[in-house]
This record gives sequence, structure tokens and C-alpha cells, in this order.
Amino acid sequence: MNLVSFSQDDMIARIILNRPKKLNAFNSELVEELIQALKSATSSKAKLLVFQAIGKGFSGGFDLSNIQQSSDGDLVLRFIRVEQLLQAVHHAPLATLALVHGPCYGAAAELVASCQWRVATPDAKFLMPGPKFGLVLGTRRLAALIGEKAFRRLILNDSPFSSAEGLSAGYLTQIAEKQEWADIETTVLAKASAIAPATFTRLSSQLRQDFNDSDLAELVRSTTDGSVKERILSYLNETVASQSK
Repeated sequence: MNLVSFSQDDMIARIILNRPKKLNAFNSELVEELIQALKSATSSKAKLLVFQAIGKGFSGGFDLSNIQQSSDGDLVLRFIRVEQLLQAVHHAPLATLALVHGPCYGAAAELVASCQWRVATPDAKFLMPGPKFGLVLGTRRLAALIGEKAFRRLILNDSPFSSAEGLSAGYLTQIAEKQEWADIETTVLAKASAIAPATFTRLSSQLRQDFNDSDLAELVRSTTDGSVKERILSYLNETVASQSK
């Protein structure tokens, strides 16, 4: 794997986004590597899976740099694979921890929401622009996590929300500087190890309802209701225009 690194140290498996020159943006290759790394983690004896990234931030989200060369079919398939990744993380049989710094946008912010523990540095910022171009991705999972009121406040907003706002809404479980992350990993691992792995998996499955099929169906409907490419391009043009004012 080139855009994602996977490693395991005893009971901790680690997936690191490694595309810093593109702010770890989710192109098709990175998404596929994430899926493969997740399979390696869930088939291992690890009890904790940690997601983090190198570079200036966690991720700029879905990579739109080649959208002009992409067809609607290409984009639909990429969004489907992202949703399948998010579902796999959400229902992973081991504890999951996201450690976030800097910008964390779009699909990456949804990845964080899919984890059980979600920690960010004080300067991290989050944005989920999908609804602005008609995309229904991870909506039910996020609404179940933070509630409808907080969803409307944080997501239906043109500007990123801060770590403090994310913590207040329940999107984040903790705010901590990077030097505190190792201790947090130790604490989460201890919690995950306090009960038998099979019991932890069963408890997690009871706490996280399975809406996979209906969520995937709604995503497909949202991406095929007219040209998703045209909607994204319109959103990007409007964003550029508003920033230039």
C-alpha cells in the first residue's frame, strides 16, 4: 500500500493516511487501500484500531481534483465504496479510535464519525459539505450519534465547525494535544480489553443498529437523481465565488 500504511503493535492496529501532498484526500486508490487495511485489522488479534494521518491535517475529504475527467458513473462508484468503508468501520468487531489534527472534511469527517472514540486537537476543524450538492452519505449514522438538532446546527452550515463545537455536540469524545494521544490509546485499549473480545463485539453490535442496506440505497438514489457531477461542479463554483467576495 502506498497511500495508506497499516501496522500492528501487539493489541493495537494502526491505519495512517499517507497522502500529505494532497492533504490525504480520498481518491479511489486511497479508499481501496483503506478497505484492505481495515480487513487486515479486523482479521488480526488486535483489540484496538487507530486511525490517524500525517501532514498538515487529517484529510481534505473526497478528492475532486479530477472531477472534470470523471463520469457520473465513476463518481457514483467512488461514493458507494466510501459508504461501504464507513459501514465496515462503524460495525468493526474491535474498538476504533480516530486521532485527528488540522482539517478533516467530507468523507474523512464521516470516517471519524464511524469510530467509537473520536479525539481531535484543539485546532482541528470539520466540514461535511455533501448535503450541499445533494449527497446523502452517513446521515443516519451521524444523526444517531449527535441528534437531529446538532446535525442541523453543524452540518447544514457553510463554514467548518471547531473541535469545541464537535465536543459539545457529541461528535467528538475528547479534545487533546498530540502529546496526549499515546496515553489516550492506552486508556481506550484498557477499556476494550476489560471484557472478552466476543463480548465487546456483541455489545458494539447492539449499540450500533444495522441500516447498511437502506443507507446504501439512499446514497445511490441521491447520487443518481440527476447528474451528481454537475451538482458537485455547481457547488465548487459557488464556493469559489463566495470566497472571492
